[in-house]
Amino acid sequence: MPRLALIRHGHTEWNRAGRIQGRSDIPLDDAARKELSEFALPAPWDSADLWASPLHRARETAEIIAGRAPKTAPELIEMNWGDWEGLRGVDLVEQPDSGFRHIEDWGWDYRPLNGESPAEVWDRIEPWVKGITTDTIAVCHIGIMRMILAKACGWNFSGPAPFRIKRNRLFVVDLPDMRPWPDPVRLIKRASLA
Repeated sequence: MPRLALIRHGHTEWNRAGRIQGRSDIPLDDAARKELSEFALPAPWDSADLWASPLHRARETAEIIAGRAPKTAPELIEMNWGDWEGLRGVDLVEQPDSGFRHIEDWGWDYRPLNGESPAEVWDRIEPWVKGITTDTIAVCHIGIMRMILAKACGWNFSGPAPFRIKRNRLFVVDLPDMRPWPDPVRLIKRASLA
């Protein structure tokens, strides 16, 4: 059975500032490039199919950790945050009329102003996931990872998430039954390859 391993792109200037990136094509920052260059994919993931979101931050992350260019899929692009892209969630939550909610209060139909709901993101990503026939790595965004892991864990964006997405880790889902692995797989330090 094929497996899908999800990994989040490295930091950008907007990540560090707490700004919502969504589909804005913000590049990795220099500190992220340096940090990522210290890591590599562990076996057997180093020979898996490599895919990435078409946004620069995901493609570059894939190239750095895998040492090869990924294939890109538009389905892997981040959730559309509409009018909130570039703004900070902490500022939006302070504005009672903004409509912004914490993820624990979303539900599948929550939609940012002029953006995309989790249900719509899943509708876009599901055919791509179901088309995977061999072990695959997808370097993507936290929103895409949340949708796939939510489906795999049976979480409905209500209450605390049953997973915590960290960087430099592969979050693996067995396909086609969408069974998540209990623990993420850490990337390996390049120094340990010598």
